Amino acid sequence: MFTEIELNQFNGTENYYQYWLGFKYTDGVKYLADIGKCYWLLDIIGSYQPKMKKYSFQIWELKVNDDKKAIVTMREDTDSPIKVKQKLDYTDFPVKEIKLFLINGVLILPSEY
Repeated sequence: MFTEIELNQFNGTENYYQYWLGFKYTDGVKYLADIGKCYWLLDIIGSYQPKMKKYSFQIWELKVNDDKKAIVTMREDTDSPIKVKQKLDYTDFPVKEIKLFLINGVLILPSEY
């Protein structure tokens, strides 16, 4: 498990990792996926890239409800309408909410921006 405080300690990255669905990701995202056991979240983001890669800046959010159901969304910018919305019937994701940025094909934590 991890906490939001731990994730916020990532500032920049030393390594870039290639994900099998065609994008790269940073040390912070690797930590999130390894410790949170949530490579499934990277799979969701990657699965939409054939249609969404035209957006060079993407904001991906996962919001978990008290009943462990969740919603993953993607926006082009904070004030933009939702371009992707996927409901999850169950997740054991350890925090209530996470935001990730996909910028020019690199997935990062907000603190790494």
